[in-house]
Amino acid sequence: MPPILDPRRGDIEDDASSTKRRTLASLAGSLIAEVSLPKLIAAWISLVALPVIVLGLGPLMVSIWVSAASTSAERVFNGLIPLAVAVALGAAAWFGGRPFLRLVEANFWSLNALAVQPGYALAREGLRHLAERNLPEATSDDRRDSIRAVSAAAAGLLVCALSMLFVLLAFPHTHWTGTLADLAQPGHLALAGLFNCIVLIGGYVAVAALVWGVADATMDQPRDLAGFAPRIPGSRTWRVAHLSDIHIVGERYGFRIESGRSGPSGNGRLAGLLAALDVFDREEGLDLVLISGDLTDAGRAAEWAEFFDAIAAFPRLAAKMVAIPGNHDLNVVDRANPARLDLPGSPNKRLRQMRLLAALDALQGTRVRVVDAETGKSGSTLAEALAPHAADIAAFADTGARRLGSRLGDVFAATFPMVLPPETTSGLGVLMLNSNAETHFSFTNALGFVPRGQEAAMARLVAETPDAIWIVALHHHVVEYPRAAKALSERIGTALVNGSWFVRRLQGMSRTTIAMHGHRHIDWIGRSGGLIVVSAPSPVMNVTDDQPTYFYIHEIGRDASGGVLLHAPRRVDLPGSGA
Repeated sequence: MPPILDPRRGDIEDDASSTKRRTLASLAGSLIAEVSLPKLIAAWISLVALPVIVLGLGPLMVSIWVSAASTSAERVFNGLIPLAVAVALGAAAWFGGRPFLRLVEANFWSLNALAVQPGYALAREGLRHLAERNLPEATSDDRRDSIRAVSAAAAGLLVCALSMLFVLLAFPHTHWTGTLADLAQPGHLALAGLFNCIVLIGGYVAVAALVWGVADATMDQPRDLAGFAPRIPGSRTWRVAHLSDIHIVGERYGFRIESGRSGPSGNGRLAGLLAALDVFDREEGLDLVLISGDLTDAGRAAEWAEFFDAIAAFPRLAAKMVAIPGNHDLNVVDRANPARLDLPGSPNKRLRQMRLLAALDALQGTRVRVVDAETGKSGSTLAEALAPHAADIAAFADTGARRLGSRLGDVFAATFPMVLPPETTSGLGVLMLNSNAETHFSFTNALGFVPRGQEAAMARLVAETPDAIWIVALHHHVVEYPRAAKALSERIGTALVNGSWFVRRLQGMSRTTIAMHGHRHIDWIGRSGGLIVVSAPSPVMNVTDDQPTYFYIHEIGRDASGGVLLHAPRRVDLPGSGA
């Protein structure tokens, strides 16, 4: 007689954070009901209120300071005060310049991710969805490109118009100059600062949306790859197994956050994947196994342990593996509760980063290198770079001391990009980026952007090795795919916040580079201008245990002039449990 409940099949609790089993409205309702109000207030003050106050009151405070200072200029600018101020500013720039610039850049793109990207992406993809849903299949690529370009420009204009409406409504209540007497009315100042902030942010959103619309409209629109390059007899090729989003869970019968019971349980699918890869490697040979992020489902220690237990049975494969972080490895605060949030400076967030670094060190530490901050060239191995910090990392993992966590923040940022150098000057190398934005909610964990420092290091390395072929590996997709969708929700992806800028930079290197990513869980191979873009499907998402999944082994070559070629991939099918 079968049991009343089979615990191996899970239950509704396994769907707590699932975007496949629950609607976004339902998840948002859970977030509102379960969020910690003290934490939310603290996060809101530190991440929203204080920046708003500083931004809105900035012009007022400057005008008050100038007014007060002008009456006592002789005292202010007399003696050693100017010299002391100059020394202090010089010291701040010398000791804190680089971290400060990273903070400014991160906050700048966070503003875009919060204020510009969601509204603009919604408008752009909504217009495209309406325009493309009834297009006949025979529609030419040029026609589709025109529709996408016009939709982007129209979305920019729409968001710009709405933002300017808020600016016009708020402007009569702004107050940009003041005197010392205004300090006696803090309530009046706060209200003026709020309206000032609305005008400043609204004006920025209006301009930024226009810029984004023009950038998206004028860039080379993504197209499906028209065909694969034929193999050239006798030429060197590299076989690359491209995996992504394997979402390892820490329990034998555990389900994934996003899919819940709509996806496989446990890690059996991973075991089958590794076995299939091992057979291929022994029979035909692999040069590289690239895992482009989301190795784990929530970055927990038990999940990393399961990963290393799984690959321990395949040392030959493990020696060819390289991996980069995905948003699930770093930004999931609580896999069972989308309302959970990390406060800025949380040791939990730093702990996930340190787990990741330790895992990458164990997997590839002696084979990949980090970029030297002084020279911008490939420097020491990851293992050598982390060795001086090993004791601090271990102590932090054991104690969670905030002092250690603060110190290790720079260590994490300095390890990217990682580089797997080509074996020869004309070989294949891999540039491994961290494309994950810093977020504080599990609910908003998926945002991504590539910092300027990582992009600059990538560009230098490509320029210094003109004969090498490079894979640029990142987790997030750089363009939205030119595919029709059944529902608008399928089109609103979480591509890079600075995707248009980053694609343009990659296009300048497209002769010898190919971009490979994951994140969307679906396969797509296409071009954006001359840049080849390859998206890996997830072998463990979107299907239940009884259904098959697959992944690809790509073959990369070079043409007569040394440029990159992509040959037809080999699809490897993984049967479901019912097969």
